[in-house]
Amino acid sequence: MDPLADVLVQLERGELGNPEAVLAYLAGGAVDLADSELNEARRRALLLVAAGGDPHRELGVDDRAVKALAADLWSEGRRDELAAGLDSLALQARELPLVRETVINLARDLDLAWRLYALALVAEELGDVD
Repeated sequence: MDPLADVLVQLERGELGNPEAVLAYLAGGAVDLADSELNEARRRALLLVAAGGDPHRELGVDDRAVKALAADLWSEGRRDELAAGLDSLALQARELPLVRETVINLARDLDLAWRLYALALVAEELGDVD
């Protein structure tokens, strides 16, 4: 089994936490981001996390740092790339009803999907995502 298929099966079983954030992160693999731009935007987001108190607190899609990162990285083209990544995941998850439905819901609300992607990028930087 390929690693992505394994992750999708684990999501279907409820073994990986918030499936929306994981799926947005996976779909974000289709987003073209220069490392330097991503690193700078994440540094700014981490400053907001630190200014907000405990850097180990649980972040959400409406957290100031997450919204700032989402805004820093947003463009129509990148949003379209995220949508394409979600479409690809929907095809790969066609035999996994819970995952497929979650992906379809994210594709219906690309603004939420973009913020979830930003949340995952912040979490990755904080060391919460492998």
